[in-house]
Amino acid sequence: MAAKKKAVIPVFTGRNVALSEISQASGIGIATIKHGLRDGVLDFGYAIPCGESNQYRYYCPDKLVYEKIGYVSSNEEV
Repeated sequence: MAAKKKAVIPVFTGRNVALSEISQASGIGIATIKHGLRDGVLDFGYAIPCGESNQYRYYCPDKLVYEKIGYVSSNEEV
């Protein structure tokens, strides 16, 4: 009988994953990620408007990024 393997689940801290990391892992450009988050097409983070200007802040929590695109930083504890 073969030994069962345990699933390795990363430790999530709520860290905001940088758009540059997501871009590198997914192959999607940063500008495309920003537009996708603002328009609601991409669902692994949030685009938060800053006041009445056209500026946004982006929050992509590590757990949500992992669940949606399977990316977890290699320097985080597992």
